[in-house]
Order: sequence, then C-alpha cells, then structure tokens
Amino acid sequence: MPIRLSENFRGFLYAPFYAAHATGAYAREGVAVQLVASPDPLSSAQAMRSGAADAMWGGPLRVLIAYDRDPGADLACFGEVVARDPFLLVGRAPRPAFRLAELAGLRFASVSEVPTPWICLADDLRRAGIDPTRLPRGADRGMAQNVEALQRGELDVIQVFEPLVEELVRQGCHVWYAAADRGPTAYTCFVTHKPRLAARRDEFAAMVRAIRATLAWVHSTAGEELARVVAPYFPDIAPALLAGAAERYKRLGVWGRDGVLRPEGFERLKSAMLAAGTIARGAAYGDCVAPDL
Repeated sequence: MPIRLSENFRGFLYAPFYAAHATGAYAREGVAVQLVASPDPLSSAQAMRSGAADAMWGGPLRVLIAYDRDPGADLACFGEVVARDPFLLVGRAPRPAFRLAELAGLRFASVSEVPTPWICLADDLRRAGIDPTRLPRGADRGMAQNVEALQRGELDVIQVFEPLVEELVRQGCHVWYAAADRGPTAYTCFVTHKPRLAARRDEFAAMVRAIRATLAWVHSTAGEELARVVAPYFPDIAPALLAGAAERYKRLGVWGRDGVLRPEGFERLKSAMLAAGTIARGAAYGDCVAPDL
C-alpha cells in the first residue's frame, strides 16, 4: 500500500517534493508514494486523522501550534526540504543598502495567505529594534494583488515568493531583502502522526532517503533542468521564470541539502512564534521532530 502524501498547496518553493516524484527517487528507494490533493493545511490534517492520508508536507509552525493547544499531540516532523525562509522583499526602485527600519516610511504590503512569512519577518524587525505592531503595512490582500499594486505604483515594496520575485525582477523591480539571509528557519517538512510513523517507519525512512538524494540532485543541477523536470506541475508558468526562481533559491540556500530538520532552524521559528504570541509555550524539539529519520 503506498504512502498517501497530502499536498495542500502547490507552490514552487516545494519544487524538490515534486522533483522526487518526477525523477523516480521514491521508487529507487523502494517506496511507493501517492500524491493526494488537498485544498488547505486543515484539510490535510483532517485527512491524516481520518486515515485518508498517511503524511503531509507543511510547516513545523502548525506542529508547534498543535502542541501549544494540546501538549499530548502526537505529530512528528521529519524530512526537511525548505530549510530557510523563501520570502523576499521586492521594491520598485533599487535600494542596495536597504535596512528594515526604512519600511516605516514606505508603502509596504506583507503576505496574507499564510502566517509564517509575516511572523518571521516581524521577528527580524524586533531584532533590528523595530516594533512590528507600529509598522504601517497592507495585510489584507493576496500576493497577486500586491504584485499588481506594485506594478501600478501604489506600493513601494511587497513581501513575496518565487516565481513572482523572478517575474518582477525581469520587469525592472529589485530585491531589497531576502529573509533566507537570517539563517536556518524550519519552514517545510513531512509531518505525520507518531503511531503511523512507528507502524511504517521503514517506508518513511525510505522517503527521507529519496528526499536527501533529490536535494543533492537539485543542488548539483542547473535551474533550467530543475524547471524542465517540475514544469508539468506548473503548466501555466513560463519555464524561464521557473529556472530563474530555482537559481535564486539555490543561491539563498532555501532548500536544505540533507533532509535533516536541525534544532537551530526549529528554535528560530519557535522564537519568532513566541515573540508574536502565536504560541504561549514552545514545545521541545525532541517532542516535535523525529531526528533519527
């Protein structure tokens, strides 16, 4: 019986997950993995609880929230793929010496679709001595709408991910800040329930080996080839944009190299969540992560 892996959002930041399927990495490790579509992370979590899915990919943020609400939660993270923050600040005009403090005087819009990008950027702001709660920002529109507003000159800078970054740069906009530069921040990995992890441990271990091999391939392969391999998952995006996005993410170290979710990335995310009030107490790394995988 295959491992049913729930996909709750299709985004290029997850390219190595798709590449593992497209290159046959799972099959080479002797495990069958079936990708199951899901409309959102909550539905993926419900599918795992009901047995309709065996695992999902998602953020350790949601696992930390689960343990904050219920210390007896039985979720486990493993097989990290997105090891650094994939979001960037892109502005209309060049600002090579940009500092986060400058956002206070600019028309700025942050990501609204998911919580992690703003939670982490807010932590960067605090560490730079800026109170994020006092920062004027647009927080009620999606990234596509913010891109259009930037293009119309209604915004000065937006928080966005690839391949929207690559598209904007090709139109003459400029990257001001890459959140990946802060260092490791646990962003996306596999998640399952601990009883299922124990019952199918060999298969999950094979998945991690496949992801490790895929990440090694990603980092040794040109962006054009990665774009070609994952293009069927993104039929509406020009391959050139995918290739440029891949090269930028590789340069920034957004994708990990070995599938290991390390304590430093986990603790950086937890610290940001505690500072934001997203969680009241931070669960321990050993409770949330299966590092032996």
